[in-house]
Amino acid sequence: MPALDILVLTQDNCRFCEDAKLLFQRLAGEFPLSVAMLDINSPKGQELAAQGGILFPPGIFINGDPFCYGRPSERKLRREIDSRSASWVGVP
Repeated sequence: MPALDILVLTQDNCRFCEDAKLLFQRLAGEFPLSVAMLDINSPKGQELAAQGGILFPPGIFINGDPFCYGRPSERKLRREIDSRSASWVGVP
């Protein structure tokens, strides 16, 4: 099963960013995820935030698609990961 690419736009001194990092550490133990962090204040981070409508960190992208920003919902993320994983059934 291929891994989902997760990108989290973060910022220093951001409690929700720390929560998102811990959440993805847990989820990566259960699902095939490739998780990367990027500072939202970097030029690339600002570009992605503007393109994805991310108003504040953490901003979460799944396979390049903007998913959410702000405090992440584990339930919402699990549903999305399950949904995307279900489409891989039968894919080598």
